[in-house]
Amino acid sequence: MSNTPMAANPLTRAVLEIDEYASGLGWGRPARLFALVDTARLRSQEPALADQLGLADETESAGLTPIEQDEIPADKPLDEFLGTIAWPDPVVGCALTVERLMLPPSAEAQVPQGLDEAKLTKWVASHPERQEVRMTVGVLRDGARESALRLREKDSPTEVLTGPDLVPGLAEALMATFED
Repeated sequence: MSNTPMAANPLTRAVLEIDEYASGLGWGRPARLFALVDTARLRSQEPALADQLGLADETESAGLTPIEQDEIPADKPLDEFLGTIAWPDPVVGCALTVERLMLPPSAEAQVPQGLDEAKLTKWVASHPERQEVRMTVGVLRDGARESALRLREKDSPTEVLTGPDLVPGLAEALMATFED
């Protein structure tokens, strides 16, 4: 993607590419799941697919290509859905982009005790300090992980925060999709 900043790490580049793609779709979208495949291997083993994805003319040999998967069922909790996934060997990693509401640490003391999940969600949604965030997390079979966070109020490619440990729970859930 043309606006994706260059990053030294192929996983970081893939996560930023997915973030840019999700950004182009706008806010209020469902979670999206991507398989990550080795671009060079894809070009050699699946040239028709590589051509369809616009990879035939790329000169870079070391990289990852995100391939969006079918829609995630809206009626199933994300953690349950991820528990049903098994990837074939050519998939070297996976990534997920999901939107959530987030509160600053200063609001933690304000959380009412004893709320069930639905009431807590409603409370967070009505909190004046809430922020919408899009999280894109990618992992590789070898344990590498990367995340990109984009706040709706700072929705700009130059305001995307990246790092391997920004969303550890989601990264661990994605890693579990590679366990036997």
